[in-house]
Amino acid sequence: MSAIKAVVFDWAGTMVDFGSCAPVRALKAVFADAGVPIGDGPARRYMGMAKRAHVTAILSETETGDLWRAKKGADWTEADIDELMAALEPAMRREAEATAELIPGALEALEALRARGVQVGSTTGYTRTMMAGILPRAADQGYRPETVVCAGETREGRPAPLMIWKALVELGAWPTDAAVVVDDAAVGVEAGRNAGCWSVGLAGSGNGVGLPLADYLDLSPQDRATRLAEAAEAHEAAGADVVIESVAQLSQALAIIDDHVARGLKPGQADCVCIAPVRA
Repeated sequence: MSAIKAVVFDWAGTMVDFGSCAPVRALKAVFADAGVPIGDGPARRYMGMAKRAHVTAILSETETGDLWRAKKGADWTEADIDELMAALEPAMRREAEATAELIPGALEALEALRARGVQVGSTTGYTRTMMAGILPRAADQGYRPETVVCAGETREGRPAPLMIWKALVELGAWPTDAAVVVDDAAVGVEAGRNAGCWSVGLAGSGNGVGLPLADYLDLSPQDRATRLAEAAEAHEAAGADVVIESVAQLSQALAIIDDHVARGLKPGQADCVCIAPVRA
């Protein structure tokens, strides 16, 4: 039997929405409507954080802050964040629902976990409202995690471990090193490390490369390898125990973690293992 009792997945870029594209599209649209356009860089830099914190981080960048001041005639305020969030909730819900297709290999990974008797939970930087359209679409495709913890349901979001701990409490899974956190964003990997869990980073399917599946598959082997290596390095720096290309390789990652456990190791005590083709 595996020593792993629970796996806690992120959503966009991890189980659905290859490339984690929905948050970027929604954020760019909302900022553009406010007269302060942003690029992919600011939208992706803080991916995985609770969305209010994400918006605040974007506004706190010098370039965005300067653009806001030039457009509005004053520095941004908490009231401005309230207005942006009021626009972002429906925009994010629309984009998230439109991109809620399961990532290739996700269902097979879930079936393998069920066969091992491993419980499945989830956390997300989306609010409960933003998740409203994703949950039924995921369920229709066969993905129904036992628990879903959303942004705003704990005092702090990632990289704090609180959402993960809440999920584990609801699953009744302990100790924390009997759980694995799977995330495509470095801040989610860091949250897993802070929670005392094993952390698996996804280099290809999520924020690191940031491409829809069709565009990702169109990359040349060399370009893909380069992008995967850069994403893998970010996950390793965040504290990942294992880095894989996508959730389709999860069984391989769990085999490595099982081996670490058998050798008496705890999360963070072994060098990060990057599974090919992450480093081609």
